[in-house]
Amino acid sequence: MTDHSVLIITRRVLLAVVLAIQLVLMLPQLVGFPHGPAAWVAYVLLTSTLGIVAGNVAAARPELPAWLCVAPLAASVLATTALPAGASFGPPDWGFGLVGWYLLLVLVERPALLLAALSAHICFSIAWFAHTGSGDVGTAGVVILSGTSFQLGVLVITRVLHRDARLAAEAAAEHDADRTREELARQREQDLKAGFEGQLGAVLPLLADLADEQVSVADQTTRLRCSVAAVQLRRLFAENDDVPDPLLHELTACVDVAERRGVVVSLAVSGTATPVPTEVRRELVAPMAQALAVANGRAKVSLLRTATEVRVAVVADAPETLPEAGTTAAVTVETSVHSGLVRSEARWRTA
Repeated sequence: MTDHSVLIITRRVLLAVVLAIQLVLMLPQLVGFPHGPAAWVAYVLLTSTLGIVAGNVAAARPELPAWLCVAPLAASVLATTALPAGASFGPPDWGFGLVGWYLLLVLVERPALLLAALSAHICFSIAWFAHTGSGDVGTAGVVILSGTSFQLGVLVITRVLHRDARLAAEAAAEHDADRTREELARQREQDLKAGFEGQLGAVLPLLADLADEQVSVADQTTRLRCSVAAVQLRRLFAENDDVPDPLLHELTACVDVAERRGVVVSLAVSGTATPVPTEVRRELVAPMAQALAVANGRAKVSLLRTATEVRVAVVADAPETLPEAGTTAAVTVETSVHSGLVRSEARWRTA
């Protein structure tokens, strides 16, 4: 249950309580004792306030304007000054307890302002009691203590309900956040597993052929297949690293594998880092990785990033045959092999 729901329910209950007190308990006291005309003005003012609150409750508006407390305070002054002589805190004093309930009804979500308004109401009633100079002090003390303590008790219970609702909402939100994090982690683990399986799908047949001695490492084609698989796996491992510039990190990983085979590689980078989706990064790096995998002398890799385009290009010494990179929907790839040099370029438009 949210704070909104608690406040709406609390105000509905208080509305029913105030209505019952006003009609069943206070109206007979107003009619049964002689009061000044101002008493009826106070009663009408309180009834109007009750109508405004009922309208807000019907519209499910949780909070009321703070200025609405002016009406009960004005009714307190009118009802107190219209009492018969010596009737303060006695049976004719219908307004004292009722005004306190009205203040609670209007300001239940503002405890500080409610306490200030209740204090003003009680102080004025006590001042008028002292001004008239008649009445029993003990009876007045009992009336003030009993009525006020009950209203303050309702306020405390309401604040406790608000606190419990807020804590429950925070706990529910934290639980949902934990569930979301767990689901994201599970999904990421599945994506990583699928990615590794996709890369291993090209490696496992090679390993199986080597194990069955259907191919030999002395064969040039087999060595090319092993080199391509090594670069692909190294790029896959780099793809999952948490780095500021993932695309450059994956390119550097592929370059490192080529350099370990003795290929002299130069890497040129221009432009600032641009966010590139994972799938697009794979397609951008794949042609370059394949070219480096079969390079046997020197290679030059360049990464160009502009506001509208990302390009990865490579020029390398390579044999006449090269694994096909292809063109996808997101990335355009151009590859050619002439006179022992492979030229490959992958382009992705950011806009």
